[in-house]
Amino acid sequence: MTVETATTPAPAVLVLEDGTRYRGRAYGATGRTLGEAVFATGMTGYQETLTDPSYAGQIVLMTAPHIGNTGANDEDMESSRIWVAGFIVREPSRIVSNFRAQRSIDDDLVAGGVVGISGIDTRAVTRRIRSVGAMRAGIFSGADFELSEGEQLELVRSGAQMKGLNLSGEVSTSERYELPATSERVGTVAVLDLGVKTSTLEFLANRGFDVVVLPQTTTAAEILEMKPDALFFSNGPGDPGASDGHVELLREALRAGVPYFGICFGNQLLGRALGFNTYKLPFGHRGINQPVLDKATGRVEITAHNHGFAVEAPIDVISESSQGFGRVEVSHYDLNDNVVEGLNCLDIPAFSVQYHPESASGPHDANYLFDRFRDMVIAQQQQNGNKN
Repeated sequence: MTVETATTPAPAVLVLEDGTRYRGRAYGATGRTLGEAVFATGMTGYQETLTDPSYAGQIVLMTAPHIGNTGANDEDMESSRIWVAGFIVREPSRIVSNFRAQRSIDDDLVAGGVVGISGIDTRAVTRRIRSVGAMRAGIFSGADFELSEGEQLELVRSGAQMKGLNLSGEVSTSERYELPATSERVGTVAVLDLGVKTSTLEFLANRGFDVVVLPQTTTAAEILEMKPDALFFSNGPGDPGASDGHVELLREALRAGVPYFGICFGNQLLGRALGFNTYKLPFGHRGINQPVLDKATGRVEITAHNHGFAVEAPIDVISESSQGFGRVEVSHYDLNDNVVEGLNCLDIPAFSVQYHPESASGPHDANYLFDRFRDMVIAQQQQNGNKN
């Protein structure tokens, strides 16, 4: 399918909270949007990025200079809608040309009411964020472009800080729903939806799990009453330090012996449940090309990341959980900056990784983690003498 997108000559401006301004062209919907400005380093996978609930509250800048040539389709949606607060690109593709394309990215941005900007020096903005750190920002176009520079900056600085922000309630499902296992059944996994992606659920179902997706308001008592074979905490946006309720829920499940696997936000919550602290990264990890070392195998994996917070734990020694869960090791760490990228509990059936092993979008190096989860659950069932 080949579609030519309409050009949008209207002016727009990106304003960072330090007062830096970048003037360009309106892209997508026109108006005003506020959020935390972050950059993603993937050359493709922009539709998965736009529809990833982990990006809620963030204005995403794509570092690749040319975005949109493969367009958008229904199959690659990672949720039911676009979640980014805004979108920044250097040069949007004038032509959409891909046999799977059903529309342009611009079409989706307009339909979703997502305000964007194009035609600015995204490399300069990226360098600014890397130097200063992730900042609050705003994109202004249409009537909002006519606001004074002072008014625009005041609006940006009045926006919410990501640190201390709990966004789980904005992205989680409001009702429980289920997906049946699509291979030989292993058991039931309870998934706490903190911003889960469609591909993650499909990977769990493909490993033989009946997947029960639960709202983030679900209590520990409700989960334990289900008697699931395993518990999974998904990726999601916001500060893990603002999710005390989810930490306590996880502690109760771990004390009950429920096998656990968490990714991204779920890794940070496991860290807190075990007694570690979390902290905000200067500009985070976002993209599909992050090198991570698996300490158990010595293998370097190229992985997909989307996180602005991390677990504070020593990467070279085995720690003792201050919450009584036994020995804990850092299983993976980022080779760029030594940030903790995985936790493995040695005395209870629980592990987690900071990155996105479902590879939507991104490389497939980490798919084996779903197999590891399946094997851990089967081993625990055998130890308990359970039969499906």
